[in-house]
Amino acid sequence: MATDADIVPQALTDFVFDLYDSVTLSQLTEEQSRLYNNLFRDLSSKYFASAPWPAPTSIAADCNGDPLFLAFYRELTHRHWHAVSRPSLRDRMEGWDVYRELFDELLEGAEEDSTSSQPKLFILPEWAFDILHEFVYQFQGFCQFRTSLYNSANKHGLVSPRDINEGAADGGDAPAANTSKKGPPHHVVENLALMREDAARDVWSVDTVMYYLHRLADIGTSPKCTVPAYQYFGIFASVALSRLECLLTDYSGSLAALAPVLENSTTMVAKADQESKTFSEVINGVFSARLSLTYHAGISFLMLRRYKDAATTVGELCSYMQRGFKTGQLRQMPNSEQLYKNYDRMIALLAICTNICPQSNLVEESIAKTIREKHGVQLSKEAYTELFVFCAPKFISPAIPDFFVSGPVENVYKQQVQLLEQELKDQTVFRDLRSYLRLYTSIPTSKLVKFGNEEQTLPSLKLRMRQLESNNPAVPSLEDASLKSALDIHYYVEKTSADGSNDEIVHVDEAEKQRRFENYFFGQITQSYEIRKEANSINTTV
Repeated sequence: MATDADIVPQALTDFVFDLYDSVTLSQLTEEQSRLYNNLFRDLSSKYFASAPWPAPTSIAADCNGDPLFLAFYRELTHRHWHAVSRPSLRDRMEGWDVYRELFDELLEGAEEDSTSSQPKLFILPEWAFDILHEFVYQFQGFCQFRTSLYNSANKHGLVSPRDINEGAADGGDAPAANTSKKGPPHHVVENLALMREDAARDVWSVDTVMYYLHRLADIGTSPKCTVPAYQYFGIFASVALSRLECLLTDYSGSLAALAPVLENSTTMVAKADQESKTFSEVINGVFSARLSLTYHAGISFLMLRRYKDAATTVGELCSYMQRGFKTGQLRQMPNSEQLYKNYDRMIALLAICTNICPQSNLVEESIAKTIREKHGVQLSKEAYTELFVFCAPKFISPAIPDFFVSGPVENVYKQQVQLLEQELKDQTVFRDLRSYLRLYTSIPTSKLVKFGNEEQTLPSLKLRMRQLESNNPAVPSLEDASLKSALDIHYYVEKTSADGSNDEIVHVDEAEKQRRFENYFFGQITQSYEIRKEANSINTTV
């Protein structure tokens, strides 16, 4: 960060003063939105496109030295620097200090402040989400960096069992056993020495990360909490916790983290200069939060073998995004390129779910068409692994490697890919069996066997496609769900010995089709809109 001796432009001091006023005194939503969403971005582009903002001590006089606001300022400017630079290990470790300082200040006296009739703090919902989203992002980045460093140290022979034994004899670190002809890169040696320090073991500890998120969620989602700022932190801490649990491959925990928010329809967020909203409406009001929640819930449903819930949860948002891209509404948002990437990843996720669970009306026809156009070739080859590699997040392991002793590193990402492959390895057999069953109302099992199907495939298909399904499709839920069949056909086996063959007859009843006309009309309306738009753009002047 910059030193105290840096000259702070007048525009920056005015910005800090106004932002401090909007956070602590005036607490005006519109004014803070202008400062945070527009002016901060403009000042960063003008003065700090490739440099850090001034240190908190440089602007402390403009905010009366308020420790909580200075912690917010430090996090805001650190987040900017983390985005425009290539952070080193020390920068990542400094990020841990930044967030610990902010959350410690925020949680100090939070139970009393969160129920006060005269709030001392207000921040925008998108600001609260950005803080917590970046918090999990930097934890994820640090875990990946740590694993990469350990792999590099192993590759260059800098860690081995001999290090500990020899180091214990003289009370110091053992010499590195480098097996390569060239010496190890300097940055690897420097970072390894830094990670071997005792203090480094507590940096970005998963226990502490979880503690902060759970604590903020407990306070902010409590019925006693009436201060919007703490409610926002509670709501988006639940969303961030859901994302973190998904990255750690605890999919049940990922869905359970959303329960205090999505299943709470009574608690309202109320402020004088804005409309009262439910927790779900607050999330929908911050599109990045809605996107994060939906995407990670979809991945969790997929890995829990709840394909219908994954398809309905993600499909609704994909339909909204598709319309937003056509009208230009989403193209005007910051980081619109990232929105396109996330949209493509969710389409790949839907391709897996709808191909495994081919029910009609599971997604809108426009989305089904997009799936066929983008991934039709992969689906024809049943390349589920390829699709999953494209759509899955970067899973992480919170385990801290022993930087003194060499050893294998657990590759969490490959484990999840292998789990999905194991789960879907029978899908080819299931699809073949289903294609035969759709041709008959009844068929002997012996005839199915002659077609190349095995007898045990019949009960296996029925059991594998019996899965939990949320009772309320609008709310992704772990608990509020019941076992239902995800098959698009119904069948049962009846024993018969009328002809002395002692064969079994499979009776098939195709699932009742729900006639849905709205998708057709929406498709026609969209097509008509595109034709009118193209016609209006034609120059008809003579």
